[in-house]
Amino acid sequence: MLVAVVGGKLQGVEAAYLAHKAGWEVRVVDKNDQVPASGLGDYFVQADVTAQQDLSRALADVDLVIPALEDDDALTILTRWSRKTGVPFAFDPESYATSSSKLKSDSLFKHLGLPVPVPWPDCGFPVLAKPSRGSGSKGIKVFHNFDSLKNYFSPVLPPPDWVLQEYLEGSLHSLEVMGVPGHYRALQVTDLFVDEIYDCKRVVAPTGLLPELVAEFERLSLTIAEALQLHGIMDVEAILNQQDFKVLEIDARLPSQTPITVYGSTRQNVVHMLGKLFSDNFTESAPGTDTLRGTVYEHIRVSSELLETKGEHIMSTGGPLYLRQDFFGADEAITNYDPAKKSWVATLIITETDRSSALVRSDRIMEEIIKRFSIKKIDDSVPD
Repeated sequence: MLVAVVGGKLQGVEAAYLAHKAGWEVRVVDKNDQVPASGLGDYFVQADVTAQQDLSRALADVDLVIPALEDDDALTILTRWSRKTGVPFAFDPESYATSSSKLKSDSLFKHLGLPVPVPWPDCGFPVLAKPSRGSGSKGIKVFHNFDSLKNYFSPVLPPPDWVLQEYLEGSLHSLEVMGVPGHYRALQVTDLFVDEIYDCKRVVAPTGLLPELVAEFERLSLTIAEALQLHGIMDVEAILNQQDFKVLEIDARLPSQTPITVYGSTRQNVVHMLGKLFSDNFTESAPGTDTLRGTVYEHIRVSSELLETKGEHIMSTGGPLYLRQDFFGADEAITNYDPAKKSWVATLIITETDRSSALVRSDRIMEEIIKRFSIKKIDDSVPD
């Protein structure tokens, strides 16, 4: 089984890692040879899939294509290519068109009567603003008064391509849904922790939520999947505010960070499951287990006697990444570490018998790195 992961940024890291865990041969394709995932495949092809010659050269002999990018032109061309060639493309263009626009997503949530943050101007301050396009924390702003909000968006308020809503305190959670209309499966709920710019820096599983809250989150997520008529995978992010969930956003594409965490905790491999879903002749059973293991997935940067725990954006700054085993006590690390480097980044993957044991071992690993590199300052920042 030869799978092409098209897109070598952080989604590509996720896809390449899990495709290898499925036992597949992995080809990473990107027009930039310094993207993070370029070091994680069996081999790398530098190609621009929006150019016909590059497209044919990069994908001619593959059995499955997994998109790991958010380029509309590339996704459209790959969808057409898949329909023409018959090679499965693990992508749902209709669901993605809704989820890639926060304005369209919010309209869907309203139509379904789902609990969501109160929109501005019906809410008080602080106000959270996020651009309609783009996933994750990119572009998020928080405004504490009307003057700062007005000055930032002047002369047009509210801005036509932004979502403005109440800023909520609470714990953040994520859940993947996989399947086709009438046959959906909610996977594992994970707990998210963010840095000062609201970028996810740590994912922990299994969740610390009570079972009835997990069931409620699953119900909300399955409602969205059915409304979208999802074919494939969707990630739902929500905040638990005063014991009530508020849906924040959805992404109908392979997410980053949470699938590897779910794999570490349950051995459920969402990339393997996507292969089954999109390949009619793919008959291998999806691996999985009912025995949950504690898993911590977190990003660090070490430089000049400083240890930082930051959001995943730091993993895109160091060039190609590679998988290393037994990394300062972590089971695995996705990293550009080299003893000769003064600055390096790593995503640590830690699994233990339960959640608390995984968190304890995470602390021990940090202590080992602090000692080994004579760290004088630690930055484990959170939102202000």
